[in-house]
Amino acid sequence: MEAVCVSRWRGRSKGQELERLAALAGEASADAAVAMEASSTAALAEAEVIAEAAAPVAEPEFESETAQQDDTTEPPAPAQPDLTAAAFFDVDNTMMMGASIFHFARGLASRKYFTSSDLAGFAWQQVKFRVGGRESPDTIRSSREQGLSFVAGRTVEEMNAVGEEIYDELMADKIWSGTRALAQMHLDAGQRVWLVTATPVELAAIIARRLGLTGALGTVLEQVDGVYTGRLVGDMLHAHAKAHAVRALAAREGLNLRRCTAYSDSQNDVPMLSVVGTAVAVNPDAGLRDVARQRNWEIRDFRTGRKAAKIGVPSVLGAGAVAGAVAAGLAYRKRAA
Repeated sequence: MEAVCVSRWRGRSKGQELERLAALAGEASADAAVAMEASSTAALAEAEVIAEAAAPVAEPEFESETAQQDDTTEPPAPAQPDLTAAAFFDVDNTMMMGASIFHFARGLASRKYFTSSDLAGFAWQQVKFRVGGRESPDTIRSSREQGLSFVAGRTVEEMNAVGEEIYDELMADKIWSGTRALAQMHLDAGQRVWLVTATPVELAAIIARRLGLTGALGTVLEQVDGVYTGRLVGDMLHAHAKAHAVRALAAREGLNLRRCTAYSDSQNDVPMLSVVGTAVAVNPDAGLRDVARQRNWEIRDFRTGRKAAKIGVPSVLGAGAVAGAVAAGLAYRKRAA
């Protein structure tokens, strides 16, 4: 009996620690998102001032009376900002085909950050995990830390520059046009739109900016003086951590979560989908499709025919340990050494 009580206590203690790390990851991600948005807004304003100052003064043009009468079309007025409503989009297989961190890893491998055999190794580990569907919290936590070690000692500036290049090379043509249109619908309504992903927040911010979105919530990597340490702040932004991040951002931005919408493909994101007023399953896995039907959530599937079956293969879905793509490769490399 004593052994059973000790086991239950340890289980509760471990669960509380995981929840604490998830909350810490969510808070850190929200802080990073707000800071990046402010920095981006300031940089854009500065660029506009510089461009305006450098622009030559245009000579006045005189149009004929007929031309003036014909030119009656005016651009549509921008939507009034809706400051209390927003949309949150998962990335992997929701906004983008496949796993963003895997595309990033491919780009890093091509730049010799690690080898092609490492890439093949962790790709296989991802397939085994997604097909088997089993992973222990301890294994996840360990592999996440190992997986981020490839950035240790590298500067944030360097990784941002590489991320921009890799987006153009391997990600830009993998955006789901249907999901992109959904995001634009929210923007046109004057709402802000954030990505929410376990991918490192710097890469997530690049994807968001390239898509014209407000910003991104992502996994925060510890950095000192602009150099990555290879450690996480809290935990990966996954499952419950995503829900914490959305709540934290809503508190900072004055959002009414009942007026917000969230989109995802994965059952792992049910916690995030459950904190908003409207949840939409996009290209859902079997688990999320069942939950969506039970809760009467809208389902959008942009996959058709053979492509749907192919993309539905677990190896390219957002994994339970998204950064495990890199992590498993490093673990594989150590075992093979």
